[in-house]
Amino acid sequence: MNAFSVQVRNMYAFAVRAASTLQSPFLLFVRVYWGFQIAQNGWAKLHNLGRVTDFFASLGLPAPSFTATFVSTIEFAGGILLAIGLFSRFTSGVLTIDMLTAYITADREALFSIISDPDKFTGAAPYTILFAALLILIFGPGKFALDTLLLRKYPYPGGTNLAAKNPD
Repeated sequence: MNAFSVQVRNMYAFAVRAASTLQSPFLLFVRVYWGFQIAQNGWAKLHNLGRVTDFFASLGLPAPSFTATFVSTIEFAGGILLAIGLFSRFTSGVLTIDMLTAYITADREALFSIISDPDKFTGAAPYTILFAALLILIFGPGKFALDTLLLRKYPYPGGTNLAAKNPD
């Protein structure tokens, strides 16, 4: 290799290391910010169950009163769990299902316009929470999460310690 290609490789390796140091702080920011937003949304729904129930009934959802209470509780508790980084991947999976259901039931047109009109898809209410939930589901909660601390102290049965192998 010539000196120029070695220099380019070294600069690229430095850039990758520098960007990698931002992964856990970024995941912490996503979890705390969007977890707080989701919890607030769930809290507001819990305090307006009548309106939420009426809205769910207008969408033709089964058992709208139960569904409103269930969704509100999931969003409130899930937002808190996401923010503190506890059961992060499970919580993110539940919130992903919640937001996909919101797209299907309340924003179907936006969902089906994902290719033809991406602005409509990304402008829909469930989008940002869905995106945040998918980030945490796929990449994990990062180093600054209760999940990471608990996995270090209590590794998975069978000696598999995923936190040691992949702290993010």
